[in-house]
Amino acid sequence: MQLTDGDRIRGLLATYCRLIDAGDFAGVGALMAHAVLKTEDGTVIATGADEVERLYAGLVKLHDDGTPGTQHVVANAIFDEPGVDGTVTVTSTYLVLQALPDVPLQPIVTGTYVDRFETGEGGLRFAERRFGIGRSGRLEHHLTITP
Repeated sequence: MQLTDGDRIRGLLATYCRLIDAGDFAGVGALMAHAVLKTEDGTVIATGADEVERLYAGLVKLHDDGTPGTQHVVANAIFDEPGVDGTVTVTSTYLVLQALPDVPLQPIVTGTYVDRFETGEGGLRFAERRFGIGRSGRLEHHLTITP
């Protein structure tokens, strides 16, 4: 079996979900080591592994099991044609579900990721991520601040 670049990009999107759901903020930082994280309007919120790790550690609540009790789902990925510089932009939607011992399973937030991927040492990697929040529910068990 041979993987396409699309398969590899979908794998990076899934890896992000698995790391964040495990509460592995150092892993998220490493995954985004070459990336700039931005709000939907382009405001820079973190650059590089250390800043990304600190952002998540300061924003996402971990519970007794060391995780945020979430399940991130990324779907509906739309791939743009590669840019002149070889980068690929992918727009996807996300859904975050959460369940805790005293909180039943529920969707807590939806939104959009606009990710730009580049080829570097080791292959494809995140170069930029923009976060857009769509609908939100009860975020008090997930985030230290409410968007």
